[in-house]
Amino acid sequence: MPLIKVIIPAYNEADSIGHVIRDIPGLVDEVIVVSNNSTDATEENARKAGATVLSETRKGYGYACLKGMEYVAAQPESPEIIVFLDGDYSDYPEELEKIVAPIINEDVDLVIGARVARWREKGAMTFPQIFGNWLATALMKLFFGARFTDLGPFRAIKYRKLLALEMEDKTYGWTVEMQLKALKKKYSYREVPVHYRNRIGISKVSGTVKGAFMAGAKILWWIFKYSFK
Repeated sequence: MPLIKVIIPAYNEADSIGHVIRDIPGLVDEVIVVSNNSTDATEENARKAGATVLSETRKGYGYACLKGMEYVAAQPESPEIIVFLDGDYSDYPEELEKIVAPIINEDVDLVIGARVARWREKGAMTFPQIFGNWLATALMKLFFGARFTDLGPFRAIKYRKLLALEMEDKTYGWTVEMQLKALKKKYSYREVPVHYRNRIGISKVSGTVKGAFMAGAKILWWIFKYSFK
């Protein structure tokens, strides 16, 4: 079994983070929770559930992911696979096994958990999220011939391939940046249908007008930036 590490960015997810960590399958070597300025018991609850806890004071999803990668890079043994998922319990962590299966069994570089409508709990994704995903993936198909249908946060990638992407987005554009750069580098990729439920607590992105607007603008910026490169 390859060495697998999970990175979970988390901001005030005290009520959900323990559930997320406990549902992650035992094939994972280490779960890394990056607390992004949490002011509640997120860090304490994550430690109690068995995770390695890091703190990133610069606010932003990308900042938290980069912090987790920095920690992984400093370890004596590099993993073969990195998995990203959210800390709000909207993903089903137990589905991690089928997320990593195409990498392990078929040598695929990148796997995205696609939040398909038939497996999505009512209300789990807002209209701006659904429309934004459709628009972003439609533009990626138009400009790059991509077959993506979702920008889902639950994803797995070969560690050495992740490093080669030289990820840089600090906030809302992390997921689309990864997919665009993977397309540019001609990585093999796969989407795997996953279940998706209503998160615990209020979303910091889709739950606010500002968050939804900023996320949408950043995603479109990355797409148009790469379409002209």
